[in-house]
Amino acid sequence: MQHQKHLFDLPENTTYLNCAYMSPQLQSVTEVGLKSVSKKARPNEILPEDFFKERAILKQRFATLIDAPDYLNTAIIPSVSYGIANAANNIPINKGDEILLVDEQFPSNVYIWQEIAQQKEASIKIIKPPVSFDQRSKQWNENILAAISEKTAVVAMAHVHWADGTLFDLKAIRQKTKTFNAFLVIDGTQSIGALPFSIKDIEPDALVCGGYKWMLGPYAIGMAYYSDAFTNGTPIEHNWMNRYNSEDFTNLTTYEDRYQPKAARYSVGESSNFVLTPMLIRSIEQLIEWTPTAIQEYCKINTQKVVEQLRSLDCFIEDDTHRAHHLLGIYLPDHIDLDLLKSKLKQENIIVSFRGNAIRVSPHLYNRQEDFDKFLDQFK
Repeated sequence: MQHQKHLFDLPENTTYLNCAYMSPQLQSVTEVGLKSVSKKARPNEILPEDFFKERAILKQRFATLIDAPDYLNTAIIPSVSYGIANAANNIPINKGDEILLVDEQFPSNVYIWQEIAQQKEASIKIIKPPVSFDQRSKQWNENILAAISEKTAVVAMAHVHWADGTLFDLKAIRQKTKTFNAFLVIDGTQSIGALPFSIKDIEPDALVCGGYKWMLGPYAIGMAYYSDAFTNGTPIEHNWMNRYNSEDFTNLTTYEDRYQPKAARYSVGESSNFVLTPMLIRSIEQLIEWTPTAIQEYCKINTQKVVEQLRSLDCFIEDDTHRAHHLLGIYLPDHIDLDLLKSKLKQENIIVSFRGNAIRVSPHLYNRQEDFDKFLDQFK
């Protein structure tokens, strides 16, 4: 895989290593967006079938990206919090049950569980990483597995930790949750599109993804997968498009109790958004063409040198087998002045994120080896 910077619109004087914050937009996605915006100027050309056609295409493309057997199990959402809430409100949680969360998760996968726990008189159990960096990820995964018990109603977590790229063993966690009939709800925002994922392999109950990071899409649209366990659930929103026979505009006031098949009931209102929906279709199609496997391998190869060099400077970066390669957490030793480093990175227009006491570096195919060499020079 060759670098693909020519397909983006990043300025040459900027070293952008911050896709986990927000991805740059493909030029082809921008073109689709501009064309789509102008479409509203001629509403006479927007036909009833247009409300449904591209919605179906987007769900099909997302199903391909995540290796889901049936695209009808997918839904279009405006945000991760929306998608998680649909799952949380349809999981049977009883008084005294436990909801397992990973330490310092992104808030979109925390607040709703706090609300549910309060409503149902359940408890939140936070699984923290070990204090020591020695085999940190391995031990953290073992701690999660050990915490799953007959009291566990749901495990809600990410595929990789958003702050430092710690990789979680979802397959082992899924097997343990099955043992106790517990649900597994995954926030895939920081992995889907850049890290291979298979619904067939993991078999989660729900997978929720924001579209503006690794799926390279616009802001305010995302995708979700809901297993058949949610087929008869109640959505947090009741919009007309999700009801049975909504394609027939002449009979919309023949109100329906029935929903469209499977996960369609969980799509947000106006999910046929004539601007955002076609933009996300285009970005996912590009990811399918590249493949998440190739993206992950590209990032692995291009970050190998900087990882080795930073480790030689006593920085901690998780063991290669227990972390993602598209999202690195760099924990600094005491002898490196963080404030000075931030200043130097800013001077050189190198864009990264700072999360706690870690530097988060998140590259993509638009980055080249010289980007990492330039980043490394600021440490030296």
